[in-house]
Amino acid sequence: MAKVKLVVEKREIFGRKVKKLREQGILPANIYGKKVKSQAVQLEVRQFMPVYREVGETGIVDLSLAKEKNSRPVLIHNVQFDPVTDQAIHADFHQVNLSEKVKAEIPIELIGESPAAEQKSGILVRLLDELEVEALPTDLPEKIEVDTTVLAEVGDMIKVEDLSLDKDKIRVLTDSVRLIVKIEPPTKLEQEKKVAESESPAEGEEAVAEESASAETSQPAEEKNEASEEGKKEK
Repeated sequence: MAKVKLVVEKREIFGRKVKKLREQGILPANIYGKKVKSQAVQLEVRQFMPVYREVGETGIVDLSLAKEKNSRPVLIHNVQFDPVTDQAIHADFHQVNLSEKVKAEIPIELIGESPAAEQKSGILVRLLDELEVEALPTDLPEKIEVDTTVLAEVGDMIKVEDLSLDKDKIRVLTDSVRLIVKIEPPTKLEQEKKVAESESPAEGEEAVAEESASAETSQPAEEKNEASEEGKKEK
């Protein structure tokens, strides 16, 4: 896999003044790490975002600081976004030693369709979004997939301990008995809705019922008109 690279510059603006940088499309950031002197840096948002979308917070980035000969292996951490524009407004670069293990939060992705949820016999409830692990920076997975096709009945669940991970490379720090996903019984409202759907007549039956009701309501009116005509003749 090709190395992902970013180039940053030393930042001289701090505090409230960084607002001016953001207005110019510049992202303020910091480099930090074990035995690493913290360094304030900056780069263009348009350069940062494509890289962040590609590697997330678990992929190694080769970070080059202007005027430095050697690049630094970093992980992107603590990205902050503007709640209105959804634009990145700050980021941290965690410089790592590729031969030393690091801790990271790995996102969990549910895959497949649970038979219980598909048949509406139960509700799939997600209880965990991330898994904390420890591994070498190059062994950190981008995501952890959890197959929900095994959840066939109410009460079925998947715990952290049920995951199949390479234990030689990845040490899971999240409690092994934590639930990731579970099938819960339908709520009372959903049960009532399901019963109502099962008891409601089919479209054809509804049409017949409407025609029958229409005939019943129109017949007395016709008889009434006939009676009225006969009454006029008698007079």
